[in-house]
Amino acid sequence: MNLPSANCPLCPRLVKFREANQAAYPTFYNGVVPPFGSENAELLIVGLAPGLKGANATGRPFTGDYAGDVLYPALLKYGLAEGIYQQHPQDGLELKNTRITNAVRCVPPENKPTTPEIATCNPFLRQELEDMPHLRVILSLGSISHKAVLKTLGYKQSHAPFQHSAVHPLGAYTLLNSYHTSRYNINTGRLTVEMFDAIILQAKYLLTR
Repeated sequence: MNLPSANCPLCPRLVKFREANQAAYPTFYNGVVPPFGSENAELLIVGLAPGLKGANATGRPFTGDYAGDVLYPALLKYGLAEGIYQQHPQDGLELKNTRITNAVRCVPPENKPTTPEIATCNPFLRQELEDMPHLRVILSLGSISHKAVLKTLGYKQSHAPFQHSAVHPLGAYTLLNSYHTSRYNINTGRLTVEMFDAIILQAKYLLTR
């Protein structure tokens, strides 16, 4: 798979932020975060971008931050992962028929990638989808992820509006929407753990259709 190198130079603002983090947090991973899970998976979960003290620190998507504390227990609960999630990439957790990636592979300042940065990273997401021969269901976490997936597949945003729990047939794939598992969404009640559990159960059901 032709994915970006750990020190991808394509987005100057993100490179500058990476270099600042390398100085401020020398024990962090501080690089392009690779996907987690097998290319042979039928389910791909697409998040927004690595969190500064989550995936940017650990080098594994949704690992070490609050968003992962919601995501991984749900995957474990419904048999899409096995082991114990302990917030670090050496915890032995294994995904089952599932792969996790991000629309933007580098941590952005304030967790807000710019439109050009999202566009620059989009070809890597497109390549990832093309390299997953058994992919059937894509779960987008948040509207930015949703829009990135649509662009990757060549659809206009109006073709499939983002809405929590919405299901969009897109050719060979089915796109499922969920609010992001961020602390903000959980704390405000926009998304509850029970709501997200239902999304993962829905994704598992879609894999059987």
